[in-house]
Amino acid sequence: MSLAIYSDRSLIPQGGSHVVMLYPFWGKNPEDPGDPNSGRFDHYTEVGSRLFQLAPLEQAELAVFPCGWRRDIAADVQGFIDAAAQIGTRTLIFVGSDDHEEVTDDYYATVFQTSLYRSSRRENEFAQPAWSEDFVSAHLGGRLPTHRKRPKPVVGFCGLAPRRRDLLQRLRAHPSHTTVRGRALRFLRRHQGIETNFVLREHFLGGATAGGRVDTAAMQRVRREYVQNIVESDYVVCTRGAGNFSYRLYETLSCGRIPVFVDTDCVLPYDFLVDWREHCVWVEEDDLPQIGERVLEFHEGLGEKEFVELQHHCRRFWEQYISPEGFFSNFHRHFNGLL
Repeated sequence: MSLAIYSDRSLIPQGGSHVVMLYPFWGKNPEDPGDPNSGRFDHYTEVGSRLFQLAPLEQAELAVFPCGWRRDIAADVQGFIDAAAQIGTRTLIFVGSDDHEEVTDDYYATVFQTSLYRSSRRENEFAQPAWSEDFVSAHLGGRLPTHRKRPKPVVGFCGLAPRRRDLLQRLRAHPSHTTVRGRALRFLRRHQGIETNFVLREHFLGGATAGGRVDTAAMQRVRREYVQNIVESDYVVCTRGAGNFSYRLYETLSCGRIPVFVDTDCVLPYDFLVDWREHCVWVEEDDLPQIGERVLEFHEGLGEKEFVELQHHCRRFWEQYISPEGFFSNFHRHFNGLL
């Protein structure tokens, strides 16, 4: 299904960037060649004109505010919404902040954010994925490696996590995303029925961005180790980061691995259409002490054939709904009955 969309490039602030949805028509924003995610939107940029077509506002089904929402341009955003609403056209607003921004509850606006809270979600708010490169294409030669079912599930994690001696101190001081992550890893390590494959780092991106400089060689090495950890594991611990969402969740699915997802009041892409619990081990934050039991029960409930099929299923799910082209291929489903 192809949708006619309108936007106005003149509303982008000086030095600003346009939103990903418009890449097929205005080209990609400049990328840092040292960024490991460079190129993640190449395929969508090539095929997106089959999904959307630019049109004058009077002929458009949707109006796309051209850049990501910021508080300092709130008046421009509302003016854009009002102009489109005068002819009955709905406006799309994309938010890239780690925070859940309360943009607008205007009936004629639909907001897409990576970070949302289910308990405070408005009717016009939907989740969008946090996009990384396609790990299979970029690192695995285009071939999805699968595992046979092992007696003990191997649960992986590679990344920033508080050291054990820091965890109790942080828990006493205040809860945070790192304490959720640290508690999950600690409980899993204690479970005798699980084999853990953890690489714990004390610095974000293994220190590759320390001091405000990017060490490209270190970044590439850390990236390879990160992907290797996912691929060598059967299951991967996925918890929120600074925002209430997880890049690792989507990256794990990209690799055909099964996420162990800790739900911290999250909103996930296409949660109105698909059952996310079919694609991961789902653990409520309050049930973290039982995370090991949840993984083991899930693993033991799968036959050998089902275990292999689930890996392929996770990869297909990422391709069909989470990858940039998959997400935008199904984009019209957000507006069933409204367009």
